[in-house]
Amino acid sequence: MFKRSAKFASVVVLAAGMIPALASAAGEAVDPAGEKLYKSACLACHMAGVAGAPKLGDKAAWAAVTEKGIDAMMEITVNGKGAMPPRGATQADEATLRAAVEYMIAKSK
Repeated sequence: MFKRSAKFASVVVLAAGMIPALASAAGEAVDPAGEKLYKSACLACHMAGVAGAPKLGDKAAWAAVTEKGIDAMMEITVNGKGAMPPRGATQADEATLRAAVEYMIAKSK
């Protein structure tokens, strides 16, 4: 009886650990810090497409950016490009910046 319960508990723990990854891959859930940063800083340009920023929800624009890979996207995010200042003019750490990028990607699929 104990072995069966322990095995079941292990499966439940493993499955629970996979849920955030599966939800994120399906575009259903992202790190809330990314959404918060987007709403406080990124949306100023990414909502309207200011200075060529890919608009949130524009699948074609984001497809062109995402094909370069997340590392290239983070390079732009951290260092800036064109009218976009480094770190989007925020003091956000790289993990939060990455969460914001992932949020925008998820909302633009």
